[in-house]
Amino acid sequence: MSGTTWGADARFAVYYAPANGSNWWRAGSAWLGRDAEQNRPCTAPQPSELTRPLAELTEAPRRYGWHGTLVAPFKLDAQTTREDLLAAARAWAATQRSFELPVEAATLGDFVALRPTGQDGDARMREVAASALRALDSLRAKPSAEDLARRLAAPLSERQRALLIEWGYPYVFDEFRFHMTLSSSLADEQERSTLVAWWQGCAGILGPLQIDQAALFVEPAPGEPFVLWERVRFNREGT
Repeated sequence: MSGTTWGADARFAVYYAPANGSNWWRAGSAWLGRDAEQNRPCTAPQPSELTRPLAELTEAPRRYGWHGTLVAPFKLDAQTTREDLLAAARAWAATQRSFELPVEAATLGDFVALRPTGQDGDARMREVAASALRALDSLRAKPSAEDLARRLAAPLSERQRALLIEWGYPYVFDEFRFHMTLSSSLADEQERSTLVAWWQGCAGILGPLQIDQAALFVEPAPGEPFVLWERVRFNREGT
């Protein structure tokens, strides 16, 4: 994707995204109603058990695209170019080893998401995310005092507050939990249960996620949909 229209306030993120054209990419993008790589709408079948349109249940994650966060959105340091970021992301990806990740559908608070099925998968994704954060941290702009104060006003533990101050995000390292969001916040327990059951079936058919790449996503301007800018493939084979 060309970055010629990106504003000065553009934010970048490193996400896990299934391979373009894979069944996982098509299924997740259709479910959310948008292909973030093509930046165009797409649709999935409506589960018959739902009493309202699927699009209403997926509005929040649709803006971000089908992904699992590795490095949360950040602005670039004034001395850093997009080319610097891409080069650093590619260099980091070259150090990563591909593996398979079994996943299951679950509720996270009021949300529905895909999660690793076991502690081993959770730990491996935490390692991938931590290495990406360390590799790219020097490229991010530090938040303004006002922005930091706003973020610190959220209900956070002392550990999370310390991580936010040092790393720009509270849910990193030991606080990180890999997930791929499937819904907005849903107050209705029955709706959450319906989505979990639907995606448990899908996960059984689609099989493990192939963790063999990451992707740079960009929010061109505040509030705009995130788009997949560039994929960076892992260069080391095997588990």
